[in-house]
Amino acid sequence: MSRIYGLVAEFDTAEALLRGAEAAREAGYRRVEAYSPFPVHGMAEVLEHDDPRLPWVVFIMGVIGCATGFGLESWTAVINYPFNIGGKPTFSWPNFIPVAYELTILFSAWTAGLAMLVLNGLPRYHHSIFNTPRFERASSDLFFLCIEARDAKYDSEETAQFLENLGAQLVSEVEK
Repeated sequence: MSRIYGLVAEFDTAEALLRGAEAAREAGYRRVEAYSPFPVHGMAEVLEHDDPRLPWVVFIMGVIGCATGFGLESWTAVINYPFNIGGKPTFSWPNFIPVAYELTILFSAWTAGLAMLVLNGLPRYHHSIFNTPRFERASSDLFFLCIEARDAKYDSEETAQFLENLGAQLVSEVEK
């Protein structure tokens, strides 16, 4: 098994990073990650970071939360403890809406938070990208583009040459 995580190119501007990511996609690389001190407009689209699972999971859990709230109040008011007040019906659904709404929000919010952690692979206490020289500056003033070694098109020499041709300040091989 290879001890190499991938090749990382260092850029000095967000525009250079975005151009590099676009070029990597056009060249056929699919295992590409970008690291920058601030969000770069258009980067998510270039790197195709679109996971359709999260909205569906949150929606389904919201529906389950709504059904839970509505079902809990219905069961309590109609079956478990029916209480006749002035001849009013025990199943008065408008009264159940606030609790059903709040449980919809609660289930959705908790699911979104937990799914975000799971789908992002968190918590992760160490990542190989931290072995990159000067990577601590990714949170202040440098931009990094990583092509992982597990990419189908990855070849150490060709990929390094490709990254250098993009105008990278520094190209470094990162170990796992």
